[in-house]
Amino acid sequence: MKTLRSLAFIGVVAILGAIAVGTYFLGGYYSVAGTAPDPSLVAWALAQVRTASIEHHAKDNPPLSLDDPAIVQAGAHAYSERGCVNCHGGPGVKWAKFSEGLHPDPPDLKEIVNERTPQQLFCVIKNGINMTGMPSFGAIEVPDDEIWTIVAFVKKLPSVSDDDFKVWTAPH
Repeated sequence: MKTLRSLAFIGVVAILGAIAVGTYFLGGYYSVAGTAPDPSLVAWALAQVRTASIEHHAKDNPPLSLDDPAIVQAGAHAYSERGCVNCHGGPGVKWAKFSEGLHPDPPDLKEIVNERTPQQLFCVIKNGINMTGMPSFGAIEVPDDEIWTIVAFVKKLPSVSDDDFKVWTAPH
């Protein structure tokens, strides 16, 4: 009998919790304004979901050598031409002012690239990330081989000099 009461209590608490969460989000109390910081629980949950999703879906392997200097240089050019530099900046290049209004802020790729596998970077670049401003380059039909060159460049980004980036991204 005691177990049944405990289960009933847990059920009531779960239902009341679901109603409270539903009221908070669906009742308009949660602000979707780009200037409003996310509550810490929401920020944590979104980061966990994003990380788990990328890890789960990042299955593709590079069809080319990511260490080939020509591939890295082609990736630098594509990174610049496709607009990545606008949000993430680049060696010797600041990000565009509008990117400061994105929520969450675009990551500094030099700081996170060593924590990501090439497969994860490819997955993000190809598919984008909902609710972050990160577009899907696959949706605009950027070829996979070109996306892989961008991955090759991003993996080398922490060691690329300002001068090299300037030469690699000069108009052909």
